Amino acid sequence: MKGPNIPIKRLSPLAILPSYATDGASGMDLHAAIESPVEIPAGAIMMIPLGFAMAIPGGWEAQVRPRSGLASRHGISMPNSPGTIDADYRGEWKVPLINHGQEAFIVEPGMRIAQAAICPVAQCDLIEVDELDETARGEGGFGSTGTGT
Repeated sequence: MKGPNIPIKRLSPLAILPSYATDGASGMDLHAAIESPVEIPAGAIMMIPLGFAMAIPGGWEAQVRPRSGLASRHGISMPNSPGTIDADYRGEWKVPLINHGQEAFIVEPGMRIAQAAICPVAQCDLIEVDELDETARGEGGFGSTGTGT
């Protein structure tokens, strides 16, 4: 499915504009727009600027997701994964990175640190009612639909 054309504004000369690494990629790579390396100590969270802003059209959002390679090799993720960038946001994109690893991690200038998928969204009208319809699951919570351990 082809998504919308999205205006993007470079806010920093250090910015590397997002791009898809392959024809089949669902997310665009996001790069750190930093002048010098940034150390993220074990257990810490750092906001990493990307150096651009976008005008996402109504009915769409950007979902910012961690990179699987950074997560599996270094324990680097996002504390709010996935992060949402709403259609009406026009400020600089930044990525909060968290270091779940045992050692400090260095973010290098231009490093691929996350990915963004542009996804359709719907706003719904909520209708308050006194009762909800019954289902087989009912009020069963987490893990209630399976028998696995």
